[in-house]
Amino acid sequence: MSAARPAVLTVTPNPSIDRTLELDVLTRGEVHRARGAGEDAGGKGVNVARALALHGARTAAVLPCGGLDGDRLVGLLAPQGVEVVPVAIAGTVRTNTTVVEADGTTTKLNEPGPVLGAEEVEALERTVRARLTVGPRWLASSGSLPPGAPVDLHARLVRLGRAAGTRTAVDTSGPALAAAVQAGPDVVKPNLEELAELVARELATVGDVRAAAADLRARGCGDVLVSLGEAGALLATAEGTWWAGGPPLVPRSTVGAGDCTLAGYLSADGPAPRRLATAVAWGRAAVLLPGSTVPGPEQTRAGAEGVRVVENPDPETPVKDLQP
Repeated sequence: MSAARPAVLTVTPNPSIDRTLELDVLTRGEVHRARGAGEDAGGKGVNVARALALHGARTAAVLPCGGLDGDRLVGLLAPQGVEVVPVAIAGTVRTNTTVVEADGTTTKLNEPGPVLGAEEVEALERTVRARLTVGPRWLASSGSLPPGAPVDLHARLVRLGRAAGTRTAVDTSGPALAAAVQAGPDVVKPNLEELAELVARELATVGDVRAAAADLRARGCGDVLVSLGEAGALLATAEGTWWAGGPPLVPRSTVGAGDCTLAGYLSADGPAPRRLATAVAWGRAAVLLPGSTVPGPEQTRAGAEGVRVVENPDPETPVKDLQP
């Protein structure tokens, strides 16, 4: 185990090998010939670590690994500058398949992942606790939970981070997100649909999103970074609320864009508007790349072109109408 201090320690309870196929048009029930294919190490926390490492940040990724595909996953990460901290499990790492059409339409087929037993969950937590002793700046716990994992696993990891004095970030959904919110992470990054599910109401306007973010902050969260897809992102902090977005893009693949948005936010220092602009630039850069490829410095600089930050955006504006 390395004693080096990572800038960000990521935890991905349900990592994957991400297989991407590029087609002109996907037609159900037909045979297709892909015009492109690729394979990447995947899972939300893995993508965060990959993006940060490509920008020179020291990152370590804790992930359950088992079977031949677990070895393949480690091998895919090895040349990307990410320190892999595997936790041995009996099951096999899942493979997710993404089909991307020429117009950017993305269809994902995600496997459930291996069943984690109680001892394997405990081993994962012990590993995270040990890695926190070297003092990373951030602990980012992200992604879906595999079968057998407790619904509050992300929440448990947040509490471990808080106990160690490490800032924490969470990106998950459903009951796992609801449980994690109660643990008080420093940053939570839902997308619009995940946030709407969490607060159990429709979020049609900027005011709706702001109110929902305020709800999460009232439950104990710090910064709430809401990714809005092509409409940019909204950030609510103790200091205020901002929206950021850029000119329209024709996406090549949206896989991992939200993960890169979070990575950009964690990478940035300074005031909230600067952190938000960086997050949006990284997310915009990601959608122009194939599969779950993460952007490097040149791509994120290009992604920042035309990005505008607005403080206290008009609450009556429909989310779908947000534009620079």
